Amino acid sequence: MDAPSRSTIPVPLLLVLALLASVAPFGIDLYLPAFPRMATELETSDTAIQLTLTMFLLGLAAGQLVFGPVSDRWGRRGPLLVGSAVFVGVSVLAALAPTIEVLLAARLVQGLTAAAGMVIGRAVIADLATGRAAARAFSLMMIVGGVAPVVAPLLGSLVVDGIGWRGVLLVLAGLAVAMLAGSATVVPETLPRERRGAGRTTGFRALGRRAYLTAVATFVFSFAVLMAYISASPFLYQVVIGMSPVGYGLLFAFNALGLVTSNALASRLLRRSQPRRILAIGTAWLFTAAVVLLVLALLPISAAWLIVPIFFAVASLGFVLGPATALALDAVPGAAGTGSAVLGASQFGLGAAVSPLVSVGSEHSALPMAVIIAVLAGVAVCASRLITKQDNDVVVPEPAGSLAGSN
Repeated sequence: MDAPSRSTIPVPLLLVLALLASVAPFGIDLYLPAFPRMATELETSDTAIQLTLTMFLLGLAAGQLVFGPVSDRWGRRGPLLVGSAVFVGVSVLAALAPTIEVLLAARLVQGLTAAAGMVIGRAVIADLATGRAAARAFSLMMIVGGVAPVVAPLLGSLVVDGIGWRGVLLVLAGLAVAMLAGSATVVPETLPRERRGAGRTTGFRALGRRAYLTAVATFVFSFAVLMAYISASPFLYQVVIGMSPVGYGLLFAFNALGLVTSNALASRLLRRSQPRRILAIGTAWLFTAAVVLLVLALLPISAAWLIVPIFFAVASLGFVLGPATALALDAVPGAAGTGSAVLGASQFGLGAAVSPLVSVGSEHSALPMAVIIAVLAGVAVCASRLITKQDNDVVVPEPAGSLAGSN
């Protein structure tokens, strides 16, 4: 089942890759509304429940370092199917976990195996497209995958009263089955045998290039802003602001819709603008929203005002994540799987470190989250400025043809 070499990515394949990429938002967002209830039923602290999120993120980071290089050596399809199959089994185990210790272990392995779809999905796009075409593919994939953070917390808030947090995690297990089915039936082998391991030395050396490192830094620190918000949001919205679980889910979905909309706009702009230009706009937007958030968190006003800059900070990421991913993987054409792995491992490694920090000092204050988001956004905007100043480090050609059938 070998795919022909081309720059056009078929719509069914793009949809399945988006589903694979949605494993993170579903694995993270679906059970967020159940956090307070889980702490009560498992007789543990809020911090311990937040640690289940950290373990999942650590698993995603480590798993990508395994599956990325393996897919460069053995091809994309085999490792993808193995990882997806194990992900199904461990998702059921997480739903049945009798104690917080078992749940933490299950979430770690869940992240390890879920990483296969994410890292290999990016490598598949890098195999098939480059430049603006790749940037548009990543942005369009994020639009489809963006449905996950819209649906997941809202679905979780609507069903948690009826089926409990274990039922919510069983819903995630059902999604894992759908991912496995899509991988088996739609995703082709995009790395021919003659290209497996070819150029590995050159590809690995490219991982140290400024073009790759600055694009990765921009992506990772911007994504960490999203993780800081996600980790803090259940307690910020439900405890500090006083919203109901359903109200929290609706507001979370509204913020996610802002991200989906900005992804769609970025995709259209990429038809005429280079990824670096779109990235510069997005990081400037992100930093501005982060500064406003910090100022409001310092003022003696209602925490409800924080809803506004949080929305704009989340929405700005639609102009950042897709172009940054494309620029990073364009810089390592000899090792797309490994480049994708380092990108993803750094992404979720920093996310895992940031998640518990948003409640340091007080679980009932928005200030730790605001400070962390401002610092992360500052680093991201600095890294993006380094990308925009380098004209010769990486060539970003526009492949012939169209993406997903669009011109």
